[in-house]
Amino acid sequence: MQALSSRHSWTFPTGTLGELTRAAHDRAERVRHTLPDLRRACQDLPSGPSSVEAFTAALRGPFLRVIAEVKRASPSKGTINAHLDAAQQAVRYVAGGAAAISVLTEPTRFGGSLDDLAAVAARVHVPVIRKDFLVHPVQLWEARVCGASAALLIVRALSPDELVRLIEAAHECGLATLVEVRDEEELARALAVGAPVIGVNNRNLETLTIDPATAPAVIPHIPACCIAVAESGMRIAHDVMASAHAGADAILVGSAVSAASDPVAAVADLSGIPRSTTARR
Repeated sequence: MQALSSRHSWTFPTGTLGELTRAAHDRAERVRHTLPDLRRACQDLPSGPSSVEAFTAALRGPFLRVIAEVKRASPSKGTINAHLDAAQQAVRYVAGGAAAISVLTEPTRFGGSLDDLAAVAARVHVPVIRKDFLVHPVQLWEARVCGASAALLIVRALSPDELVRLIEAAHECGLATLVEVRDEEELARALAVGAPVIGVNNRNLETLTIDPATAPAVIPHIPACCIAVAESGMRIAHDVMASAHAGADAILVGSAVSAASDPVAAVADLSGIPRSTTARR
């Protein structure tokens, strides 16, 4: 595996990911003044099991776990389910066997909101992930106040210093992280910051193209002590087999289950698929 050669080798993302990351910086700038209030609000939250421990435990086992995503729209597909009720959809996912729920909170291209996150967290007992283009600690504290157990951090969208800063902020506010990569160089960055849960995205977020061979190629390089999650481009059981054989612990599925006429059945069809327990050491 090739390590990151220099802290200066990172460049700001291009394409769609670049647009969304710039917009995320703008949104964070508008709310950064709320950070002290968010910190105080977190002090009043009820104590319970560690978010990190609960998140990793939910995603580990002999069968692929399903992280089912609440997604109304996306840049690649446009409108998926414009009138989706986030909380009701999440309840259906859990009924189908989802081990965790991912909630899009990006408002412009995905049609999500923090209200969706809070509504889902109040209705389900499984870990809930804030999925967005997070670039500032205030966004992690927002997630924590809304009841999230975890948050997505996209390595390509964050400079090395930003990634370290957000990992530290997640530890401080008690959030687990799903650290997303797309190649071995980004995986090296995720491992360098001690990420316990690593997602491999089959979609290049800059170009929006999908290569279904990406996750099966990268996942075998993720140490067995970490949770490995395959992301994007999976609709039916056949689509997840290569990642299961490569040793993925979980899959994250969004568009297929959000658009499904029967979300319970859609998630159930992807649950209980045996994974390789020897592909990763």
